[in-house]
Amino acid sequence: MKVLVMDNVAEEGLTPLRKEENIEVVIGKPMSEEELVSAIGSYDALIVRSATKVTENVLKAGSGLKLVGRAGVGVDNIDVEAATRRGVLVVNAPDGNTIAATEHTIAMMLALARNIPQAAAKMREGIWDKKSFTGVELRGKILGIIGLGRIGMAVAKRAQALEMGVIACDPYMSVEKAGDLSVELLSMEELFKRADFITIHAPKTKDTYYLINDQAFSLMKDGVRIINCARGGVIDEDALHRAMLSGKVAGAALDVFEVEPSTDNPLFKLPNFIATPHLGASTKEAQINVAIDVSKEIVDVMNGRLAKNAVNIPSISVQTLNVIGPFLGLAEKMGGFLAQLARGRLSKLEVIYSGEMFSVDVSPITTAVIKGLLDPVLNESVNFVNAPLLAKNRGLKVLQSVNGEAMGYANLITLKVSTDLEEKCVAGTLLGKNDPHLVMIDGYRVDTIPSGHLLYVPHYDKPRIIGPVGVLIGEHDINIASMQVGRKDRGGPAIMMLSVDAPVPEETLKAISLIEGVLDVRLISL
Repeated sequence: MKVLVMDNVAEEGLTPLRKEENIEVVIGKPMSEEELVSAIGSYDALIVRSATKVTENVLKAGSGLKLVGRAGVGVDNIDVEAATRRGVLVVNAPDGNTIAATEHTIAMMLALARNIPQAAAKMREGIWDKKSFTGVELRGKILGIIGLGRIGMAVAKRAQALEMGVIACDPYMSVEKAGDLSVELLSMEELFKRADFITIHAPKTKDTYYLINDQAFSLMKDGVRIINCARGGVIDEDALHRAMLSGKVAGAALDVFEVEPSTDNPLFKLPNFIATPHLGASTKEAQINVAIDVSKEIVDVMNGRLAKNAVNIPSISVQTLNVIGPFLGLAEKMGGFLAQLARGRLSKLEVIYSGEMFSVDVSPITTAVIKGLLDPVLNESVNFVNAPLLAKNRGLKVLQSVNGEAMGYANLITLKVSTDLEEKCVAGTLLGKNDPHLVMIDGYRVDTIPSGHLLYVPHYDKPRIIGPVGVLIGEHDINIASMQVGRKDRGGPAIMMLSVDAPVPEETLKAISLIEGVLDVRLISL
């Protein structure tokens, strides 16, 4: 078999491949999409970093392609959906750069506390200035960690070694599990109020976009210090600039920015701001480790073993896949729907299967549910292999059962999630061979396709609610593709589900929430 390696993947990391007599490794030069389309047909596997775009056209041309490996975490440059349709396995290397990102975070925190970059710059100018760069000690300070995944936990461990107190906010981590790590789990607001240093290890989603904004800064201690080596866009950089000018924030250290490359940013002019050009994973060891991980995955798959970091296809038999395969996409969408619907800290997930198709092993479908539930909120790769472990590590109890009536449907999947604030339930089915529909939400019958942008609007069943909602959405030139209203009793509580062609702006969501009779409004993107 032949493996094409692109994007200057570390040569040392290709050793597992080169040891295999039946594997030929070809190092490719930079190619345009057209050039890659012309070349890919003779290869069985492809390894990329971030430069090469693995598009649907590339996958279509790769008639013999069995696997695409990403030497890193993110797979934004790979059309995973197209790969899945064509039966091409996509794997990544989520663990290889954990230590690199962790150590960079600690380095940025120390540099921020002791003004090291600023003092070094003065020394290069020939100026010996001891008085201007008095720092602060980390010992005894409180570190607030937003996102307690692999990197967040590794940072917590190292911060504790520096004798810092560690608090964290992570809605997918149980209090008991955090306690095992000697980390106090708090709400976001309480973390803002108590932390001396705040470090971000959360993904950029619609819920975390501009999570650190003017309101957040107003809750923080005077003199707080901010570190972000995770994702740009989680911090409102204009708000950070204002907070630093006012003295609310004593210093900030960013490795990531909303727009990259970032070379003309007002933050760069502030004396108490330090920055690096997205170097979190840029160590020799990390680049070698991710290449080794992907190379081992290819060797395992080609020798008939299971992939440890499969992004898109669970490792199940062909016979089982033929039966449950069509339900995997539905299950993942339902999990993603509940992830954006339920508020509070998740504690339990129940997955109930009803119908004749579920006489086989349904655990891969449950895994797809967990993947959909965790993927929108975790700052790490969630796949069909690690999803159950990630749920367990966060103290999320998962229950699976095959019973119950299908309420008139041939097959039905029902999900129930419990948080510290509420319980939410959604049921879905397939119409035809592969036409997913949500048919019940919190006991209300609906018929909604779980795709694109959806508006969930619980309200009282009375006149002059649906019309104003439509008017507000139309004022932003956003088209409503479909609408469903579910109710139990006339005049009582009901829900409205709208499918819209574009995301509804935050100000419009607030305006909808103010309509008399509207109980809540939520934008869900799938």
